[in-house]
Amino acid sequence: MANHPVQVIAVSGGKGGVGKSNVSVNLAIGLAELGRRVVVLDADLGLANIDILLGISSARTIENVLAGECDLRDIMVRGPGGIRIVPAASGTQKLSQLNNREHAGLIQAFSELGDDIDVLIVDTAAGISDTVLSFVCAAQEVLLVVTDEPTSITDAYAQIKLLSRDYGMFRFRIVANMVRTPQDGHALFAKLTKVTDRFLDVALQYVGAVPQDDAVKRAVQRQKAVIETYPRSRAAIAFRALAKKVDAWPLPTTPRGHLEFFVDRLVQQQVGV
Repeated sequence: MANHPVQVIAVSGGKGGVGKSNVSVNLAIGLAELGRRVVVLDADLGLANIDILLGISSARTIENVLAGECDLRDIMVRGPGGIRIVPAASGTQKLSQLNNREHAGLIQAFSELGDDIDVLIVDTAAGISDTVLSFVCAAQEVLLVVTDEPTSITDAYAQIKLLSRDYGMFRFRIVANMVRTPQDGHALFAKLTKVTDRFLDVALQYVGAVPQDDAVKRAVQRQKAVIETYPRSRAAIAFRALAKKVDAWPLPTTPRGHLEFFVDRLVQQQVGV
C-alpha cells in the first residue's frame, strides 16, 4: 500500500502524430535523472507503442495481470535511465470491459507497487475515445501535447471541450511540440487559448516547447530515447527543462495522491459511476 503521494500525469493529445509517446518517454527519463522513481503506463491499449519506440519487449502485458496470471511487477520492463514500463495489451480493449473481479485485481496490482514509485506517467492513445477520456480524468495532472497544425489545435480544443463539459475538468497543461523557435511555441499556445478563452471556462497553463529536431527522428529510427542517445541535442535539452518544471509541480494531497485513488477513479469512469 502506497503511503506517500504519487504524481499521476496523463500525457495526451487530440490527434495522433503529435509526438505524445516521445514526450512521455523523454519526460520520464528526465524525471528519473532528477532522482524520481518513474513508471510509464502504456495506456494505448489497442495499439501499444512504447515498447516499439524503445526497442524493448515483454512476453506479458497488463492483460496477463488482469487474468491473474502474474503480478504487475512481473510484466514491468526496465527502460532507459532506470524508468520502468508497464506494457499495454496490443489489439484489445480489455480495460473498457472489466468485470468486478478484474476491477479489484487492477486496483490491487497498482497498490502492490507500494512506496516504490514517485511518478506514474500514463501515455494515452490519441483521440477522444471513452478509454482515453477515462485515463485523463483519473489522473491528477493533464499534459496535452500540441503541434502547430490546424488539425492538432482543433482536436486539442475538442478534447479540452469534452473534458470540461462532460467531466468538469478545468485545468490543462500544454506542451508545444516540434516547433521551430521558442517564440513559435508561445504563438501556438496563444492560438489555442484564443479559442478556449472565448468559448470555454478553462485554464490553460503553458509548460514549454520542444523544438523540431532531427535528433528525435534519428533516435526513433534507432528505437532509443533522444534524451539518452543525443543528450546535447536541442530536443534533449528541452525535455530536461520540461522535467524540471514538472518536478516542481506541487505533490497531490492524500487521498488523491495515492495510486489506489487513480485506479479507483479509472474504474469508476469505465463503469460510469
